[in-house]
Amino acid sequence: MNGNVSNDRAIASWLLLCAVLIFSMVILGGVTRLTGSGLSMVNWHPINGVVPPLTELAWTEEFNNYKQSPEFSKINRNMTLDGFKQIFYFEYSHRILGRLIGLVFLIPFLYFYFTKKIRRGLTPQLIFMFILGGLQGLLGWYMVKSGLVDNPHVSQYRLTAHLIAAILIYAYILWAAMSLLNRDALVSSYQSRNPGFRKAVFYLLMMVIITIISGGFVAGLKAGLIFNTFPLMGGQWIPPGLDSLQPLYLNFFENMVTVQFNHRVLAISTGSLLLVYWLISKFHDLDRSTTSSFNVVALLVIVQVTLGISTLLLHVPVWMAASHQAGALLLFTAVLYNMHKLSRL
Repeated sequence: MNGNVSNDRAIASWLLLCAVLIFSMVILGGVTRLTGSGLSMVNWHPINGVVPPLTELAWTEEFNNYKQSPEFSKINRNMTLDGFKQIFYFEYSHRILGRLIGLVFLIPFLYFYFTKKIRRGLTPQLIFMFILGGLQGLLGWYMVKSGLVDNPHVSQYRLTAHLIAAILIYAYILWAAMSLLNRDALVSSYQSRNPGFRKAVFYLLMMVIITIISGGFVAGLKAGLIFNTFPLMGGQWIPPGLDSLQPLYLNFFENMVTVQFNHRVLAISTGSLLLVYWLISKFHDLDRSTTSSFNVVALLVIVQVTLGISTLLLHVPVWMAASHQAGALLLFTAVLYNMHKLSRL
């Protein structure tokens, strides 16, 4: 039994490391987008792309490839080789981190598998995680390709899909790790008396995900660069132009005004409901760690709303926008952990 517990903890620690790397990957991806670096590498070489240009000739060749892209011809025509190197390294680092995550996952998995340290039933889940990671890499390249044709901007649909896929993989790995660390925990008597509490946090988690999705469209359309005031937009609560596109449903995905308005409404609504959820928890008898999980959620709501408003008012500086994205993922993590605590106290 002790051996199983020890193995579970080792595997959980490994999965938590993978989750931390994925968290870093999401933030680095955001910085890459914010610095306009995502389209600097116009070719995808999964194997030999690990080595960056090392000579001036190699750099010139890579730069010449970039010059064939619509981003160079339409936006960065005056870019120098030194300027290209700066944006190249952001995208290069993003891709290298993706490969590193693959290795950090695969090598320990093979060790745990061949030494028979993995619990029965967990191996298929781990294999599925690895497959999802590979598909995520393909989705990332599919996203980049959308900005290499005519329009030098990646599709907001593909960008948001890439972001949400990363977060769902992150959640899957994190949940598995938490379950291993609490393998033998039993559902508490409190939980059995209050099944609606966990149902509430599930719906709140869905709202957090939807809010993040709306943020993906804000990022994809660069909608944060308009209406840099709060709480009013252009001096009005409901700005003009919300329904300017036809058919109407396109406004939710392609209209910068509507996309920013929706993100504001979702963010405030989700944050308010999470704070109400936290207040309700004060009237229930919870253990210390579960109470702490509620408190962390409430704290992160305040931090995240503050970061979001500040990012808008300051016209989306890179460091602030990246912090806002990190805050969103931290809040998602806290709500996910809270849900796990409620189900396995």
